[in-house]
Formats: sequence, C-alpha cells, structure tokens
Amino acid sequence: MDVNLFDFDLPEELIAQTPLLARTGSRLLALNKRTGEIGHCRFEDMADFLRPGDLLVLNDTKVIPARLYGHKADTGAKAELLLLKSLGEDRWEALAKPGKRLKKDAVLHFGQEENGEPPLTAVIEDEGEMGARIVRFHYKGIFNEILDRLGEMPLPPYIKEQLEDRDRYQTVYARHEGSAAAPTAGLHFTKEFLGRLQQQGVRIATVTLHVGLGTFRPVSADTVESHAMHAEYYELPEETAAAINAAKAAGGRVVAVGTTSARTLETAARRFRKEGQDSIRFEACSGWTDIFIYPGIPVLAVDALLTNFHLPKSTLVMLVSAIAGREFVMEAYRQAVEERYRFFSFGDAMFIY
Repeated sequence: MDVNLFDFDLPEELIAQTPLLARTGSRLLALNKRTGEIGHCRFEDMADFLRPGDLLVLNDTKVIPARLYGHKADTGAKAELLLLKSLGEDRWEALAKPGKRLKKDAVLHFGQEENGEPPLTAVIEDEGEMGARIVRFHYKGIFNEILDRLGEMPLPPYIKEQLEDRDRYQTVYARHEGSAAAPTAGLHFTKEFLGRLQQQGVRIATVTLHVGLGTFRPVSADTVESHAMHAEYYELPEETAAAINAAKAAGGRVVAVGTTSARTLETAARRFRKEGQDSIRFEACSGWTDIFIYPGIPVLAVDALLTNFHLPKSTLVMLVSAIAGREFVMEAYRQAVEERYRFFSFGDAMFIY
C-alpha cells in the first residue's frame, strides 16, 4: 500500500501552538463509521455519543520533563538529549543533538551547582539509528527530582510557542511517569467532565503506554507494509481486563481515548485471541509492543476511538483509517481543513463510533 494514499494538504496556520483556555473547549469532528455521516460538534458533545455500559479506556502515562539541554564536557559545545525510554540502572534510550558529534564515550554535563559541578552527567554508551543513543546517567540524589529541576517538557517540534503551564501537556489522570510525549486525545478531559460521564453510566478504566520513539519516527518507506514501529512499554492491569470483559459481555462498547490506548488494547487482544473463538477474554498483561495497525489489519478490541488530528502520512492516520476506512478518514480530514479545525497536540478532536 502506497504511503502517499495517506497524504493531505495541511496549512501551517492550522497547527495549534497553544492549548485552549478550557480543556473541554475544543471542537469535535464525529464520524459514524456505519452510516458515513460526519458531524461538526463541540467536545462536550462526547457525552451525547456515549451510552450507559460503554467503557472509556484512558492511557494514564505521565510525561516526564524529558528534554535536557547541556554541553559536552571536553569542548563545551551545546548538546541536547530527549529521553525516550528507561532501560533500568540509570540507562536510557535518548535522541541526541547534534547526533553526529555525540559519539560513543562522549560525556555530557547538565546544569551547574554552586560549587561549579554539574548535578547530572551522561555518558554515551552506544549509538543507534535516527540519532538515538544509549546513555548512562551519573548523579547524587534522586534522579526524578533532578530531572524535574533541569528538564523541560518535550513539546513536538511543530510547536514553536513556549508552554507556560507544564500541566497543560499532562492529562488530568496522568499517573505513571515514563512518556516522552503526551497521549494528546486525553488532554481534552477534565475531572469534572469524566465525573459527568460516569454519572450517566459510562465506566472508566486505564491502561499505560509510555510514548517513545514510535511517536516521533516518520514513515520513510514507500509502502506502508515496509515500515517498522519502535517498541514501547505497556501495561494492562487486571481491573481493566475485567472491565473490558464485562463491557463486551453486556454489549457495551470499548472506547479508546487516543491511539496509544488503542494500540495497547489491540496488542492485548492479539495476545489472548484464541483461534476458532469469536470472543476474546482479556487478562492482565504487560510488555513491549511494536504493533502497527493500518487498513487491512483487523481491529479486534476497539469499538470506538477518540483521537486528535495527526500528521500527513503518519502511522497514526493509518491506524485511524484501519478503524474507519481510508476514504472516509481522508474526507473527514479534508472537511477538517476546510472548516479550519486546529491540528495536532493542542488541537481539536475526532470521535469515530
């Protein structure tokens, strides 16, 4: 399948640079995948699309201040790391700039104490693709506290404005630290709106997927099938597995909030699917997933999806197209551009049901 089938023209001025004052103030493009109807709504209209017995699945990952600015210990040249994935024992996978100059055994310093010493030092242990490096950190104290003091929120490169409030790049239900980017579909929710949904009979469950290089990596292949995803860590807890089983058994819909939740659910579905059986019984699970869903790949767990608007030719547009159909999604994107919807992380939302 040609990657260009997922391309579209996007005026740069439609890329949202700052979040709206109110989280629930966004617009909502509603796609009925059964009838082909496209509706132009407000985000709070989500309440009208959800039914008692539906299960809303949220990704409760928490973005860490993963962007570090420092310098090379030997030359003083500026250097930057974007932490992507913890490998344990103070080792991380990270994107490095300038990648060509940060070779194996390079030493980087971040910050400066009153005595002139850096509170955080990184040694590059290995080189990977796309500027990725394996680094080991050295420090005194608690790493997360040092990172919170020295690091910056890792906003995507298409956002040029400074973020005044760090919390606006976190969901209100963020819990487990580890992401290099926010699961942005969840940024639209407030605790009050979630409570309103629960009052009308919608159940809520959580999964965790720590967003890493898979989100940043573009599709460089000519064909969709040739692209390989980067593995990201996920967890599906026991109570969520039970909630999915109960919802499916009672005829409710599993509604994924964001493509990261969808990828976690589809990973688990493939793990527990038994040949010859129509239904899937979910269990608690965790691990690494490099699942890539595009048209032609069956969607096994997700009945409906809330998502933001994504980059042209991205794996996320392909996933959305697998759920709603490529032509339908491309028409929806055409209308979104025509109607001046706001795109990407701080942009408006789409609901496929």
